[in-house]
Amino acid sequence: MNRASTGLAVLTGAALLLAGCSDGGDSSAGLSVSGAYIPQPVSADMAAGYLVISNSGSSTDELTSVTSDEGEVTMHTTDGGAMEQVSRLPVPAHGQLVFKSGANHLMFDKLKRTPKEGRTVTVELHFATSDPVVVKMPVKSATYVPKTGH
Repeated sequence: MNRASTGLAVLTGAALLLAGCSDGGDSSAGLSVSGAYIPQPVSADMAAGYLVISNSGSSTDELTSVTSDEGEVTMHTTDGGAMEQVSRLPVPAHGQLVFKSGANHLMFDKLKRTPKEGRTVTVELHFATSDPVVVKMPVKSATYVPKTGH
């Protein structure tokens, strides 16, 4: 084996070793979103949002923030009737993070326009390790109840 071949073999081995240490490359591949919606709010500048984030990957991730051009978005959890703003929510490996009425939910504040039934609000979900995910959330009637139960 000549020097060039030996150098190439060492570089190839090092590249393979580093690839084996990575956390998966396409980090958002295991995340998907379903059932997103916003009930038409009664307030002109405030609304709630619900969705399900599924993680088919083998590593837990965390939802760290949600942004929208429509206004400010914060994450909340409700426990024992008390609502609390949170800065992170886990998305378990091979599991789901569910946002539903009376539990985890998104709060939209200082909205630029009132979400009306039939319109769509676009949000971007930001994660600790995965790439951001853009979600279009349709505005449903104020009394809408999804078939999925969230």
